Amino acid sequence: MVRRNSFRLPRHPASVGLARCRVRDHLADWGHGPDDPALHDAVLLVSELATNVVRHGPLLEREFEVAVTALADGSCLIEVSDEGRLEPRLRPVGAWAESGRGLHLVENVAAAWGVWSRGRHGQTVWALVPADS
Repeated sequence: MVRRNSFRLPRHPASVGLARCRVRDHLADWGHGPDDPALHDAVLLVSELATNVVRHGPLLEREFEVAVTALADGSCLIEVSDEGRLEPRLRPVGAWAESGRGLHLVENVAAAWGVWSRGRHGQTVWALVPADS
């Protein structure tokens, strides 16, 4: 069974911890146990992606959206969306490398990741956490 939940949070540093808690709670409710590596990896990835939006998202944007999807095979899809345009946002993703470990962490933890354009409605950065992570 596929389960999905999305929620909006204020673009504020405190929202990063809230995003982690909500993703952890949703995955736990859907059967991912506290020792499940996929749960820990999903929480880590949402933290990195939400931090990127809070630090580098559009200055006038007040909120961002987080979605977590538990797939039938036990893998998880994490999505973080904002109103930024795709082109300029790729530069801040690169800024992760300047601050240290964010992009490398996403690349090493996720089975796959990328950016989807939402046209004039912004973009979504997504990461797939494998079931056997």
